[in-house]
Amino acid sequence: MIRSTTPDDSIALIALAEATGLFEANQLDEVSEMLADYFGGNSDSDRFWITDDDGGPVGVAYCELEPMTDRTWNLQLIAIQPDRQGQGRGATLLRYVEQTLTARGGRVLLVETSGLPEFDHVRSFYRKCGFDEEARIRDFYKAGDDKIVYRKAIGTQA
Repeated sequence: MIRSTTPDDSIALIALAEATGLFEANQLDEVSEMLADYFGGNSDSDRFWITDDDGGPVGVAYCELEPMTDRTWNLQLIAIQPDRQGQGRGATLLRYVEQTLTARGGRVLLVETSGLPEFDHVRSFYRKCGFDEEARIRDFYKAGDDKIVYRKAIGTQA
């Protein structure tokens, strides 16, 4: 069941992100801060968190409207519990994000990821979900770790 994320999910979602092995400690701190900010009364229609719940959180996605753009959204985070990966949950969660954005009049969805070999499966996932590689910024995260940006037109006005 995909639902809106609640404050009670926060600890489990940080643990989920950590379990993927794709986030460094400072990035996990950032996830924690984003959740705290969102639930601290700073939430608005320009961002949202959703959770895949199967007797507890097993997946999460967080999306924000890009400032100073015409309905361009950025998928800041999507993660599935490692023992639940490969079951179609990530694709289902991403489709839900796209449907939500389409209902909000979204036009473009961006997502970024690392260019390191250990992120090959992540990049493959985005391509399978209909995203095209739009840009590569060399040495963005650190020397030898490129930022790869994927893009997908959504809604009818893309």
